[in-house]
Amino acid sequence: MKLVLQRVSSSSVRVDEREIARIARGITILLGAEKGDTTEQVRYLAEKSVNLRMFPDEQGKMNRSCLDIRGQILVVPQFTLAADCARGRRPGFDRAALPEQAETLYLLFIDHIAGAGLSVAAGQFGADMRVDIQNDGPVTFILEHHQPAGRLP
Repeated sequence: MKLVLQRVSSSSVRVDEREIARIARGITILLGAEKGDTTEQVRYLAEKSVNLRMFPDEQGKMNRSCLDIRGQILVVPQFTLAADCARGRRPGFDRAALPEQAETLYLLFIDHIAGAGLSVAAGQFGADMRVDIQNDGPVTFILEHHQPAGRLP
């Protein structure tokens, strides 16, 4: 599973020219599910996402998490994060989870974020979306988790 976390001042998603989700200050998370991803990985990455210290404290140091600032989170499914671009010029998507599995993991990730007590908005799985991201900083992190479930930290 791969996540791209962006600290944002605001972010929104449109489908068919209609806004379906919007957040103010917080994190926009692009989520790519891969074959073999587990519910334990989802739990771990959701917890890591809400607790990652990526917001400034009074001294301007990244010392505050989204939980600390009571920020909002927008989660957007993005299967292209599972692409293999190592060979040739056309990305390969053999590593991407099948749509049914990917959607299940995506919805579970959203549930874990909401369970942490944060306001969470979501993109639409399988839709052609327009995502507006006002990256704050810019601050962007990539989280990946490929370890077997029994070896999670």
